[in-house]
Amino acid sequence: MSTMQPIRNKKDIERLKKYFLRRGEIRNYALVVMGINVPLRISDILGLRWENVYNFTVRDFKEHITVGEMKTGKVNKIILNESTKRALQSLGEEEGIVKGQYIYKAYTHSTEPLNRVSAYMIIRKAAEELGLEEVGCHSLRKTFGYHAWKSGVHLGLIMTIYNHSSMEVTKRYLGIEQDDKDEVIRQLCL
Repeated sequence: MSTMQPIRNKKDIERLKKYFLRRGEIRNYALVVMGINVPLRISDILGLRWENVYNFTVRDFKEHITVGEMKTGKVNKIILNESTKRALQSLGEEEGIVKGQYIYKAYTHSTEPLNRVSAYMIIRKAAEELGLEEVGCHSLRKTFGYHAWKSGVHLGLIMTIYNHSSMEVTKRYLGIEQDDKDEVIRQLCL
């Protein structure tokens, strides 16, 4: 199996989101939007329930979510940006926002979350149909970091957001390639 890469081209990100919208697959659309905007592993996203993101008392989405990461055990507090909130709102309008229910439910067992294998197959099928190579669930998390880096966010901050143990891990994770390095030198022109 090849290493999953970030989706580097913003047009490809839009194509992936529109793929699911055209098909009426709001759950999968919301999963992609959350995956590229919230720097969590897919297993942590799939484990979220509505009360993790929605305040039932005030009937609105929370500003931040707090997640204990399954892989590392570390606690991460993450803001929900407007793109994520809109996608979750669309999903809630489609399927309902119900306390205790998983956000990304398996269609075959509506009380269970979508599992990682099914999520991977959903993302891979869409990526293949769109001609996107080396794109899977982990690409969503990597896409967040790659575009944060491209927009000028310091690697040290991205490392902290990801809860990585070193800068080297973050550099490899982002999949920085020769054309990325060439672009920096080309634009500098002192």
